[in-house]
Amino acid sequence: MGTMDTQKILVVDDVEANRFALRDIIQQMGYQPVLAENGQQALKVVERFELRLILLDVAMPVMDGYQTCEALKQNVNTRDIPIIFISAYDNPKDIAKGFELGGADYVTKPFVPEVVKARISLHLKLYDTTREMQELNKRLQISISDQLRRVEKGKKNVLYALLRVARENAAYDAKHMERISKNCRVLTEAMQLTVDYGKIISDQYVDTIEIAAPICDIGNVAIPTEILQKKDSLTEEETQTMKKHTLVGARILRDIDDGVQKNSFIEMSCDIAKYHHENWDGSGYPCGIKGNEIPLSAQIIGIASAYCALTEERTYREAYSQEQALEIMKADSGIKFNPEILDILFKIKRQLR
Repeated sequence: MGTMDTQKILVVDDVEANRFALRDIIQQMGYQPVLAENGQQALKVVERFELRLILLDVAMPVMDGYQTCEALKQNVNTRDIPIIFISAYDNPKDIAKGFELGGADYVTKPFVPEVVKARISLHLKLYDTTREMQELNKRLQISISDQLRRVEKGKKNVLYALLRVARENAAYDAKHMERISKNCRVLTEAMQLTVDYGKIISDQYVDTIEIAAPICDIGNVAIPTEILQKKDSLTEEETQTMKKHTLVGARILRDIDDGVQKNSFIEMSCDIAKYHHENWDGSGYPCGIKGNEIPLSAQIIGIASAYCALTEERTYREAYSQEQALEIMKADSGIKFNPEILDILFKIKRQLR
């Protein structure tokens, strides 16, 4: 891991003014900028320098940003370097395609230096954390129970470090995450006492969902803070960008899972991150699945997190009382929520935090 003054960041843009603007921002941060005018130049540069991050324009002659990204992701030596796409804000399709190709984030033109600096800092931290996690996995792959426990603990530590970043992005406090965890545990324990759910919910399942619950919004690390903290209604483009946090979160969790051993915590966290905004009637996202096609853990989190969100103050509204929140949720029984689980929530309302 290099020191700050040796960390190199590649800027790929055919417009000289853009390259120089980003160069100045990178230098102000204490990093070393490397400049390229198109994708072909960029692929030559990555062979010569050890890069920590790539800022990649979408629209370029010779070889555009998408083609360049695909080439970088297919090369074992460059596939893990985070790529931040450069895009005009009025092109949400550019942004969506960038995520699909493995891009970590995007910045918009014209550049706002504070935003660019924040995104660069975030992804350098995430890159370092991921590299540390990969090194930890390499060192601890001996199949001895003690080592396996240490690996799992290390993964949880990394996830909760990422989660703190996501929480800060969305301006949530630690109390919000704690409430989600505790209310998920209370709800899942109550479900365990029923005939139907008691067959499939073990004590380990209850413990796992309690610690996995806050992971649901880990994908917020890749959503711009100006969207997460916006006080007004989101535009359609901003809404589509916001919805990407489910896929980004699942991808982060898949990347951390080394596949060496079955890990119930990572598996459940991945289900929760990806599917917690699916609706019982199929109207949710990102996949539009319905009913019990939705993993049970995601159904539970969807209900618990909705309750927590309604009973907490937001920038755009006051907190609802418990009675008001439960009435709002009751109206969505069979639409957003599994009616059976929602009925159990109503029965244990006095135990909720």
